Amino acid sequence: MSHLSGSPTGPRVAVVLSGCGYLDGAEISESVIALLTLNRAGAQVQLFAPDKPQMHVVDHLAGTPQQGATRNVLAESARIARGHIRSLDKLHCADFDALFLPGGFGVAKNLSTFAVQGTNGSVEPDLVRVLKDFRAANKPIGAVCIAPAILVLALHQGKVTIGEDADTAAAINALGGSHQTCSVHDVVVDPARKLVTAPAFMQDAQLADVATGIEKAVAATLAMV
Repeated sequence: MSHLSGSPTGPRVAVVLSGCGYLDGAEISESVIALLTLNRAGAQVQLFAPDKPQMHVVDHLAGTPQQGATRNVLAESARIARGHIRSLDKLHCADFDALFLPGGFGVAKNLSTFAVQGTNGSVEPDLVRVLKDFRAANKPIGAVCIAPAILVLALHQGKVTIGEDADTAAAINALGGSHQTCSVHDVVVDPARKLVTAPAFMQDAQLADVATGIEKAVAATLAMV
């Protein structure tokens, strides 16, 4: 039995990771807080990540890219998932009740090209498919940190938040979304589209405060199942 199996009758939630480490993958604290909150709520969780090379590998001590180093997004995400993870192309909306995306620069580097190309960027095709399918099925999508910007990059719609970062907020509005300023403790809910977003570490905040916002985002996402 998976450590994320939750209640046999709990909501089925797909979580998409983007590697392991906030500078080139999924933000570990955000991912663990989201997974812990989902598990405590009894959700049946399955993790996914694209089976592809990372954009680059960053030395998290020095904060700089390692020249010539390569890592696989799925293999790196498996570090957080304790090996219980599947390739993103195996994620199908019909199998789940909700979708959740933690943040980290990997969202903007490995799940999309937003980090390099901004509003001219693109989103990983399998993730575009998944996001559009969940929207078409009117199933809730939760996203935190930079991930809300990727929602709008893929869907060109949605009331979302990344906190207070003016440049990213402007990009969201330019892409067809509607950015709402939000504190790290809170969430923004778009009930018409069943989108729930929170700033997390897009704010310079304490871990406990980030956790409060993520916990609220998970709760609001599950409440719409």
